[in-house]
Amino acid sequence: MATGDDAPRLSAWGFIARFGVVSLLADVVYEGARSITGPLLGSLGATGFVVGLVTGAGEAAALGLRLISGPLTDLSGRFWAWAISGYLLTVLSVPLLGVAGVLWVACALVIAERIGKAVRSPAKDTLLSHATAVTGRGRGFAVHEALDQIGAIIGPLMVAAILALTDTGYTPALTVLAIPGVAVLLLLLRIRRLVPDPAHYESAAAATPRPGRVALPWSFRLYCVFTAVCMFGATTYGVLSLHMVRAGVLGTTAVPLVYAAAMAADAAAALASGWLYDRIGPKTLLLLPISTALVPVLAFANGLAPVLGGALLWGATVGVQESTLRAVVADLVPAARRATAYGTFAAVLGAATAAGGAITGSLSDTSYSALVGTVAAIEGAAVVLVVALAVAGHRTTHR
Repeated sequence: MATGDDAPRLSAWGFIARFGVVSLLADVVYEGARSITGPLLGSLGATGFVVGLVTGAGEAAALGLRLISGPLTDLSGRFWAWAISGYLLTVLSVPLLGVAGVLWVACALVIAERIGKAVRSPAKDTLLSHATAVTGRGRGFAVHEALDQIGAIIGPLMVAAILALTDTGYTPALTVLAIPGVAVLLLLLRIRRLVPDPAHYESAAAATPRPGRVALPWSFRLYCVFTAVCMFGATTYGVLSLHMVRAGVLGTTAVPLVYAAAMAADAAAALASGWLYDRIGPKTLLLLPISTALVPVLAFANGLAPVLGGALLWGATVGVQESTLRAVVADLVPAARRATAYGTFAAVLGAATAAGGAITGSLSDTSYSALVGTVAAIEGAAVVLVVALAVAGHRTTHR
């Protein structure tokens, strides 16, 4: 049992809700900045190639570096220090981006913001996983993701409003994001005081000696294979928005608004799939390949209605990725290796998502039918892996 100064002074739901507000405020900061990264770098003289290179490098850093930060977090056991340091790097980088004034400095800050995410994410997900042992993995991660996505809606809309009021003033639009950034750090420190060791929520982990350098379970490795295959057929919003504009379905100014709507769909889908996962388990994962296969059918059509429907379905699919996929990791991996597992999982997810963006982007330039057929075949393979994962889980449970 938790005793003394380490005893949590928040309920598990209270911890998740407050951490969700942290993520909401952080999303206001970095999603607000990401919504205008391309035009900002362009105003400093960047070509399309440079913008693609820098943003791609940023995403690679955000996901790939978790292969390092995850194991280091587990080895040090300093989950709060890693989480707070990562958030600090992000909330410092974004306001400075508004006053950079030089292309190479701005590029470095874009990448630094993404490194901040790599530093904090394995620790943050592990801290949350302890509380979700009480609330239900699916629901706990889903509520956190829903709060997170509220920030992803507010940030771009707030930046758009400031740009409109200041005649495209990037400096005020980005420096004002220091305000929610300060709130992120203050709230994190407050939560840490109230819950210094969230592992106490997970009573089994608190009552059982933490294992040493145990291998990651083979079921987790199979799960990573499923995730990779599924993401090979997933497209990115960059590819979707390019089609919207090139096909003349929407103007450039409408693209951020569609993105905000997709983030709302993300939040709703996270809540729904999280609730379903706690009721029926891994079978919920069937939703992911099915929805991923349907996205290009709608989103790469030429009419306004199917394109908007495809964008919303894309957002809903991302909601399942960001909530239920993370919840499954916590159920597959013991607490002592969970940060390592989250780092590994994120790296797999990131590499596969990058490949999926390249595959779908290339096919969208050539043939609609080839795009739809290729994605359907990939997601069919992912369905087979879901079934294999469910069977493996059933056998393990009944041994």
